[in-house]
Amino acid sequence: MRNVSAESLEEIEKQIADLTNQLQLSQAATTPLEAEVSKLQKQITNIQSQIKQYEGEIQELGKNIENREDKIKTQYLILGAKVRDYYKKTRFYSPLLTLLSSQSAGELTRELTYKEATADEDKEMIVAITREIIQLEADKKKLESDKVRLAALQQKIDAQKAFFEKEIAGAKKWQQELSGKIATLTAKQQAILSEKSGTFQTTVGDVPLADDPASRPDYNPGFSPAFAAFSFGAPHFKGMSQYGAYGRAKQGQNYETILKAYYGNGIEIKDHNPDAQIVVEGYGSFSLEEYAKRIYEMPGSWGDEGGMEALKAQAIAARSYALARGGTICATESCQVFKPSPKGGRWEEAVNATRGKVVYANGSPLSTWYASTSGGYQESYSSNGYSTPGFWDTSNGQAGWTAQAYEKIAGSPWFYKAWYKTRSGDSCGRSNPWLTSEEMADILNAWVVLYQGGGEAGRVTPESSCWGGSPYSKSDLASIGGYTSVNDIRVTYSGNGATANVIATTNRGSVTIAGSEFYKAFNLRAPARISLKSGLFNIERK
Repeated sequence: MRNVSAESLEEIEKQIADLTNQLQLSQAATTPLEAEVSKLQKQITNIQSQIKQYEGEIQELGKNIENREDKIKTQYLILGAKVRDYYKKTRFYSPLLTLLSSQSAGELTRELTYKEATADEDKEMIVAITREIIQLEADKKKLESDKVRLAALQQKIDAQKAFFEKEIAGAKKWQQELSGKIATLTAKQQAILSEKSGTFQTTVGDVPLADDPASRPDYNPGFSPAFAAFSFGAPHFKGMSQYGAYGRAKQGQNYETILKAYYGNGIEIKDHNPDAQIVVEGYGSFSLEEYAKRIYEMPGSWGDEGGMEALKAQAIAARSYALARGGTICATESCQVFKPSPKGGRWEEAVNATRGKVVYANGSPLSTWYASTSGGYQESYSSNGYSTPGFWDTSNGQAGWTAQAYEKIAGSPWFYKAWYKTRSGDSCGRSNPWLTSEEMADILNAWVVLYQGGGEAGRVTPESSCWGGSPYSKSDLASIGGYTSVNDIRVTYSGNGATANVIATTNRGSVTIAGSEFYKAFNLRAPARISLKSGLFNIERK
């Protein structure tokens, strides 16, 4: 395992918390803006409808004014004539002259009445035409005023809408940038978590895995109560289990049965051109068979201990994996461990016995994943559009786990192990993986901060100089979570190969924690290098 990044988990989580807070504040500020724009849009739609209606009215009014102006031109002429006529009638009219010129009283009466009526009619027409002219001028002024007001109103509404939309667009862009930064930091955080969660290798390699007495359940830590987290297997858990294949071979299964157990009955084991070329980075090109002879992924000694069929299954899987990668492959455990000299011995016998044989699925070589130990449950994965099975790797399904697990029959030291060292053997001062009651309570308090709040998640890191940062002290976490002691712990398992729940008896009574949540809290807070390597785990108590 590599040393942890200089940018500590605590610093990254602080950055994530800060960015997340900024994002939430931005989103909280954007929401009312969006609501305002939505409200404004409705208002705009309503106002624009009114403007359109009013524009129509103005247009009609404009046409009406034009018609009235044409009419007024004629009325102006009539008005002038009427005014002159009225002036004449009032200026030169003489009642005495009318009296003298009339031949009778009746004629006089009619003449006087007619002249009075004519004068009144002219007067009324003059007044009416004058009023029409005055109203026309007023309507024209109002029309021009309304046009100016409508234009200003439309401009104001457009400006408001443009402002809000610009603000929202800016906020959305900023939120996207924040989300990107959070995603980047979260990826870094996951990388740091993987320093504790991951193992230093996934396959057996050239020799069996080393055992460590302090990592076994029978180890005596010298204090009680004592708790240790035991992982079943170590990542990854997909494809063929090497120790499982060894256990199956010991139980009398041949290589074809073993391969179909791990990769499914839908595979085919077919002959491939043994002279096909495999390019090994740093070493050049080898034929498929010469390449297979130089794979150091399983101890040859297993062939003398009932595991010859497991060696054959491994040889076929090694060929298939290399071909599925396109014929170019690295020489390290990141791909398959390759050495320039043939391994010889029982391994070469297994290669020769399976000459050219390859696992196919859907007409192409299958990417045949494999790893040392899965802990008794194999996870499914897909390749070539084909999915391998997920199953309990025992002779009797989950009912046979753990006693009948093939890895246990094979004696894998990783089948059930408590981890507390790195690849180099560094344990950060710990001589064993066992925790005190207070240390286990500290992990429960870390879980509270991570999943129930009340503290800074970024400070949930190991309380150790090996990891740096600014972690909470045990007393600080206890003041948040309230757990000061753990008296007992038990776990439950799901049917899909994971620990479902962790149930702890504490100073605060019983608490049930989801297995996945406990797994993360444990790996972020467990002291020194103590860690869980699998989501399928148990907690031992002494």
